[in-house]
Amino acid sequence: MWLRMPFNPLSSSFASASKRIWHTRRAWATAIAASGCVLGIRMLGILQPFELAALDWLYRSQPPEAADPRITLVTIDDQDIQQVGKWPLSDETLAIVLEEIRSQQPRAIGLDIYRDISVGQGRERLEQVFANTPNLIGIEKIPDSTSPGISPPTALADKKQIGFNNVIVDADGRVRRSVLLWNVDGKNHRSFALQLALRYLEADGITLQPSSQNSTNFVLGSQEFVRLGSNGGGYVRVDAGGYQILAQPRQNPQTFASVSLTKLLDGTVDPKLFRDRVVLVGSTASSLKDFFYTSTTRGQQGSAYPMAGVELQGHLISQILSAAVDERSLLRVWPEPLEVTWIIVWALLGVGISWRMRRSRWLLLWLLAIASALVALCYTAFLFASWIPLVPSLLTFWGGSLAIIVHTARLQEELKKSKEFLNSVINTIPDPVFVKDQKHQWIVLNEAFCRFVGYPRQQLLDQTDFTIFPQEQAQRFWEQDDYTFRTGDETETEEALTNTQGKIYHIATKRSLHRDAAGNLFLVGVIHDITQRKHVEVELRRKAEELIRTNDELRQQENRLLHLAYHDSLTELPNRDYFETHLHEITSRPHPPERLTALLFLDLDGFKGINDTYGHTMGNLLLKAVARRLTGSLRSSDMVARFGGDEFVVLLPAIPSTQDILIVAEKLIDALTQPFALEEQTLRVTTSLGISIFPQDGTTPRELLEKADFAMYQAKHQGKNRYWLAEKV
Repeated sequence: MWLRMPFNPLSSSFASASKRIWHTRRAWATAIAASGCVLGIRMLGILQPFELAALDWLYRSQPPEAADPRITLVTIDDQDIQQVGKWPLSDETLAIVLEEIRSQQPRAIGLDIYRDISVGQGRERLEQVFANTPNLIGIEKIPDSTSPGISPPTALADKKQIGFNNVIVDADGRVRRSVLLWNVDGKNHRSFALQLALRYLEADGITLQPSSQNSTNFVLGSQEFVRLGSNGGGYVRVDAGGYQILAQPRQNPQTFASVSLTKLLDGTVDPKLFRDRVVLVGSTASSLKDFFYTSTTRGQQGSAYPMAGVELQGHLISQILSAAVDERSLLRVWPEPLEVTWIIVWALLGVGISWRMRRSRWLLLWLLAIASALVALCYTAFLFASWIPLVPSLLTFWGGSLAIIVHTARLQEELKKSKEFLNSVINTIPDPVFVKDQKHQWIVLNEAFCRFVGYPRQQLLDQTDFTIFPQEQAQRFWEQDDYTFRTGDETETEEALTNTQGKIYHIATKRSLHRDAAGNLFLVGVIHDITQRKHVEVELRRKAEELIRTNDELRQQENRLLHLAYHDSLTELPNRDYFETHLHEITSRPHPPERLTALLFLDLDGFKGINDTYGHTMGNLLLKAVARRLTGSLRSSDMVARFGGDEFVVLLPAIPSTQDILIVAEKLIDALTQPFALEEQTLRVTTSLGISIFPQDGTTPRELLEKADFAMYQAKHQGKNRYWLAEKV
């Protein structure tokens, strides 16, 4: 937001800066409007296809990358299928393929072929391969909105040597995101690519670690893998489930070494293509239609071909390995506030250049040069692994520029402003009256206004409020005038005005718009002095506040007295009177037969000895600690009260059964059995507890209390530190 500098009569530079900002206010409003419009349609997702297309262009425009020597593909095309004579491959053939690959000592083997059921002969042999190949990773498909899912091979699933190969496809059919982790029904699943990358990195001692900067991210090697949000980059409200990152396929048609299934079975493959590598086995047959389009492919109408699923997995693995080992930066997006700021800056730049050069014939060339610089900046940032907004920035830049160009053309066609006004009319009005033009400058003033503010007319004409009044008041006047200019509504406002002698008035100003014969727009303001009325209002308000404050103090005092009347002063627990009142309310209500109400009478064992040994101060501290421990062991609906001395009572309403009551009793006994650390002393105390149940043991508070008290004494006779039911007495 552009801030107006305060006027300082001692500094002409500050004054000129204020005037420049004042005269260019329409330009900045245009910039904000242009950026707001673009940000609005961006939030609606209208620009998402264009931003993703720009991302694809950035991918395809980057220099080609070297092939990744860590990955080899074993491809199965239509010719291989014809050679083998069957699809899917039989268990026997698949076992032979995996045994041959395993014999070449790769670091990891990825089987990008579903094998949830047996196919042909050789199941036992294949199961043996699964069991004896610890670096083999199989695939599963997690159920999603497009598929019910496919289970992994049981032998590999039991050893957690599986990964999901679900692929996220954007609305235009392209894969731009990769899911590394997916939580399904509380269970974490790793992707096929991540599993193979981790298996490869084991030899380098690199493991998955949580990020120290953000607990929701993880680190692999020296790279932090930042989770992509639902509004990350050019995306708008996409499903960001799982742990997603932006996919970065290499810009190279020959990214990986490739071996056909036929050559592998013939035994004519160079072992160097497998040793210490990640070997992926998957289909590239066009008849199986396992293909995807990515940012580096041009689609069905372009020259590039779609990417096979196994090749896509290779790119995802290569991205992870390059980040962890080669320190290849992962593509990041800016935080949303920074993106918004970036877009607004380009709107301001477009508007600023267009406004300053609005009369220059070189304006269009300048705009083209700056737009080209924007594209170059975004491309350079992409080369350094940052995806920053290109399309919305161009739109705000050109939108703001064109708005200023159109506005300038319209201003050049307007007639010169006229200062004709009915001076003789406003001078007959006793109230102060002023007239302003659209620059918020005074152009007509009556004598009453000049006397009111304390300046001569000639000193006020062609000036603004910032020249005469304090900054805060001038800003207020300007905002009120601007609202009238923008809306055309007749308004009446109240504010303070300080004249040249420093006297502060409270005024009510009525503003309205008028046009003269030339079509010029003017603001007419009439001022009424309401200082006396405001003083009366302030006094009435003060008295009302005093009355409210007095009422609050009385209410607080009443609450304090009620609290003292119904609570024990030492433990702050409800006292005997409050407890008996509450118990009477509970027993008087209709009582569902399936719910019980229990009264527990507690007496501390050995409290007198502690009191005699350590003194009453320590005894009081112990009673407070007992109260806190009892309260912390009960539900919010339960009540614990101090009955007197070292006696406490507990009311348990709405208890399902007697067994639940006994559980609570045991919990309270256990809680008080734990030692108390008070004033560097460790004290131990137990409790004897008597239980009466409503309505079995009594229907009145007196009966329940007497029976619970008697049961408590029975508990003491039975050895203390225990409970006793009234029904056993």
